[in-house]
Amino acid sequence: MGTESWVVGALPPPGLYSQTYFTHYRADELKDNNGDTLPIDFKVTANAFVERIIWVTEKEILGGNLAFHTIVPLVDVDVSVNDMSDSKRGLGDIFIGAALGFHHSDKLHTLTALDVIAPTGGYDADDLANPGRNYWALEAVYAATYIDPEGFNGDIKLIYDYNFENDDTDYRSGQEFHFDYALGWAVTPKLVAGVGGYYYRQVTDDELNGHSLDRTRGQAFAIGPALKYSGDGWFLNAKWQQESQVKNRAEGDAFWLKLTLPF
Repeated sequence: MGTESWVVGALPPPGLYSQTYFTHYRADELKDNNGDTLPIDFKVTANAFVERIIWVTEKEILGGNLAFHTIVPLVDVDVSVNDMSDSKRGLGDIFIGAALGFHHSDKLHTLTALDVIAPTGGYDADDLANPGRNYWALEAVYAATYIDPEGFNGDIKLIYDYNFENDDTDYRSGQEFHFDYALGWAVTPKLVAGVGGYYYRQVTDDELNGHSLDRTRGQAFAIGPALKYSGDGWFLNAKWQQESQVKNRAEGDAFWLKLTLPF
């Protein structure tokens, strides 16, 4: 969550592209179902280097360009709770997906996509820190982008996650709705400045051994400054975001960098 900001709904012309992400996340508060801080000594720090490969084909379906992508994350996570601590480093969960991208005008672009998240990351039910989640998930996506090199720029990416059961724990996380957003203004034709972040809400209860668990639905909102610089065929995004209104999750802040390049 909070991964995307600018140009999220605009597919580039047919070809092969690389998107490289770096993120640093830290939190030292764990919130309960009322949004109150739990009285424990808690801290999590996570760094991730993520490579995304996008192939935009020349094939059109229903007027949209067909595209495919995969996301491969490398994760370094450190967690401490009271007198216990753990750290792990390695491959995270890999995304594979397909999308249709539509160019309604020079300024307005949209896409729809379906992703599969595979449990490729390392996981041990007895560990505090894990690079992976150990369950499959399906992710439906709709995104829209408005680009004006002399004015308003806006982006939104709507996501719905359907999570399957973790076979090691018989635990199933609830279904989730969330969106990433960015709103800004073109300071110059190459530089956009504004704000970005995300909203997250879990819409069904977690389950253990097939039984629903009350008071487990997560919630969060994040906002912070966001920048985009466009070069000749490439662009760089940078943003920082602070979480608030959190329930049943950690509350912290994150820094993101994203570089998009053609092959």
